[in-house]
Amino acid sequence: MELPDQLYCLFSSTVEERDDSYVIKVPKQEIKFGALQDGETHRVAILPSPTGQGTEQTNTGLRREPDPPKPPVEQGDQRTVEIEDIGDQGDGITRVERGFVVIIPETEKGERLTVEITDVRENVAFAEVVERLNSNE
Repeated sequence: MELPDQLYCLFSSTVEERDDSYVIKVPKQEIKFGALQDGETHRVAILPSPTGQGTEQTNTGLRREPDPPKPPVEQGDQRTVEIEDIGDQGDGITRVERGFVVIIPETEKGERLTVEITDVRENVAFAEVVERLNSNE
C-alpha cells in the first residue's frame, strides 16, 4: 500500500456505536505529540486490518489489542529530510514514514538536511544534523 507524504499519523482503532453515530477513538498520544490538533478537521481513511491483525484471543479467553507497530526508524539510521515546522522548544520537526515525528535541534523551517537518528521512542525520534543540504539538492 502506498501512503502519501501528507499522512500525519497512522494507528489502529475499533469502531464503536454511540447514540445515532459511530466513533473511532484517536489515541491521546497523537494529540500529545502534535500529529493532530484538537478541534481541527482532518480527513480520515478507513482501511481493513491485514489478515491476522485486530484483536487477538488469549489463552484466558480475554481479547487484547495487538502490539502497536514499531517505529519506522532505528538508532543510527541516516535520512534526508526537510524541516516542516518548529516546535515549542525551538527544535525542528519533520515526519517520515507513517507520519512518524523526528525532532532535530538547531534547525530552521524549510531546511533540507541529512540527519542521524540518535534516540527512538514509541512515538517520536530525535536526530542530529550530519549535513546541511542546499534547497536544490
